[in-house]
Amino acid sequence: MATPEENLNKMPNLTNTPDENGFFGPYGGRFVPEPLVRPLEELTEAFLKYRNDDVFEAELAREYLEYSGRPTPLYHAERLSEYLGATVLLKREDLNHLGAHKLNNCLGQALLARRMGKKKLIAETGAGQHGVATAAVAARLGLECDIYMGEEDMRRQHPNVARIRLMGARVVPATSGDKTLSAAVDEAIAAWVGEAETAYYLLGSAVGPHPYPLMVRHFQSVVGKEARQQVLDQFGRLPDMLTACAGGGSNAIGLFFPFLLDEDVAMVGVEAAGSGVDSNRHAATLTKGKPQVIHGMNTYCIAEGEVTSEGNHCIAAGLDYPGIGPEHSYLKDAGRVTYEAVTDEEVMDAFETLCRLEGIIPALESAHALAYLERRRGTYPKETLILVNLSGRGDKDLDEFLRRRGQKLAPAGGLFC
Repeated sequence: MATPEENLNKMPNLTNTPDENGFFGPYGGRFVPEPLVRPLEELTEAFLKYRNDDVFEAELAREYLEYSGRPTPLYHAERLSEYLGATVLLKREDLNHLGAHKLNNCLGQALLARRMGKKKLIAETGAGQHGVATAAVAARLGLECDIYMGEEDMRRQHPNVARIRLMGARVVPATSGDKTLSAAVDEAIAAWVGEAETAYYLLGSAVGPHPYPLMVRHFQSVVGKEARQQVLDQFGRLPDMLTACAGGGSNAIGLFFPFLLDEDVAMVGVEAAGSGVDSNRHAATLTKGKPQVIHGMNTYCIAEGEVTSEGNHCIAAGLDYPGIGPEHSYLKDAGRVTYEAVTDEEVMDAFETLCRLEGIIPALESAHALAYLERRRGTYPKETLILVNLSGRGDKDLDEFLRRRGQKLAPAGGLFC
């Protein structure tokens, strides 16, 4: 039997994707208008050249260490573990510089953009964390920066809007469609079409046309590689289960990918079911959707690929996306990863649970994974080892949480004594 270390170096069919055209099985690909074909070919050529370049990798490793503060710790949440009835480990991406996993990908892509001679970064953002990270790396490297953000998300995430502007980037309101993440992606891509010669589109999740899903996975896999070594060092074995929230899916694929060969490690991606009141306003792409072409890729989408007129809303702005990364669609169909959906109400309860039990305020996106565990509280054998990607911190979400809770926090006591 192969050891975990030997498994990590193998490349069987499940991890030997995408193919040269960017397809994960039937998903992915490159469905774009003619003006984007050449910029995407240029990007693919540059990424394939530099991803295994020793000088590039050394520079990125140095930025991770000195600028980002990696590696992030793997934290045994003892009180949460006692409450849930299993051993729960949190991969603390909330302690990464700027408070989320987004910087991992932004640093990699921005260094690539500089090598390609680009002078400006264009990006979309939902929860604002990707926008903040893009603005930060633009400042770090002396590049211009435009961040497209839905007007509704700008309201919900105004602290991040301020952070983006403080770092010298321009925030461009996306006013089309439902005025959330999907609209921001549409308008950012349209802007890139007009500036592709000098601008670089820094996509924030494992979505879009080839090579973005592959490229984002490559840079976000630092999360899973670190977590894998940390759990082996601390516990002498691999976890029984991994779980992470899944909107576009970058934090989830970053955690899952280095474990895909380990058949005894179960994986659960947790989507947003929204309010749970109106089934037409869900964001649970893989649990409710069907394959459709969206934003340059073939993947699962909600409502057969069409966002309803009421929007595609959930409490977490970063999960307000009607599609998902094509690799997640492939992993769902292959049966390697299970995808579940939790409601806003469950998310808020889990958010508060972690605050009260561990003194950690998670991003509402990350709280989706915690909500799934809380739903299954008491059903795990006590020796079960569960690793959660705590993909971001929740200071950005406090206003929205308090608004949804009616401006009141539950009093201390009872369960939380």
